[in-house]
Amino acid sequence: MDKPSRYATLERRTTETDIALTLDLDGSGSHDISTGIPFFDHMLNAMSRHGLFDLTIRATGDLEVDAHHTVEDVGIVFGQALAEALGSKRGITRFGEAVVPMDEALVLAAVDLSGRGQLHWNVALPIEFIGSFDSSLMKEFLIALASNAALTLHVRKLAGENAHHIIEAAAKAVARALAQAAALDPRRGQDVPSTKGSL
Repeated sequence: MDKPSRYATLERRTTETDIALTLDLDGSGSHDISTGIPFFDHMLNAMSRHGLFDLTIRATGDLEVDAHHTVEDVGIVFGQALAEALGSKRGITRFGEAVVPMDEALVLAAVDLSGRGQLHWNVALPIEFIGSFDSSLMKEFLIALASNAALTLHVRKLAGENAHHIIEAAAKAVARALAQAAALDPRRGQDVPSTKGSL
C-alpha cells in the first residue's frame, strides 16, 4: 500500500501580507524561501533543513511598517499547512523533543500534536534587531504556528546570552521536535496515538 501524501500548498492574502507556502512533511530538507526579512529566511531555511521537510515560501508584506505582520502571517500559514499535511494524524509518533546547542546557547523544544494549539515560551533573550528582524518576533511566529497547527509547543532556554544563537537554537530544536512528532511509526499502522481515538 502506498504511503499517504503528507503535503499541503496554501495561499493567504490580506491587506498587510501575501503569502504562498508549500510543505512536504516527508521531504529531504530542501527549501526555497523569500520573506523580505533575511534573518527570518535563515531561520526558516534552518527549520526545513533540520526538520527534513521541504518548504517553499513566497511572502510579501508591509515591511515599511515593520516585520511583525509578515512574520506572524507566515506562522499562521505554516501552521495551517502543518495541520493539513498531518491530516487525520493516523500512524504518527505524536510526541517529539529536542535539545539543541549553538555555542553558549542551549534550547529545549517539546511538541505534542495534540489538537490543542498553545505555546509555552520560557526564553529570556535580549530584545534587539538582528538585521531587520526584531528578536521578540520569534515568539510571535511560534504562537501563530502552534495555534494554527493545533499543537502544544514548549520552548525553554537552558543557557545562552546571544539573541542570534538563542533564536537559531530554538528554530532548530522546534524543527527536530516537529520531525520526530510527525514521523510515521510503522508499529502503529493506521491507529491514532490517543486513547480518545482522535487528535
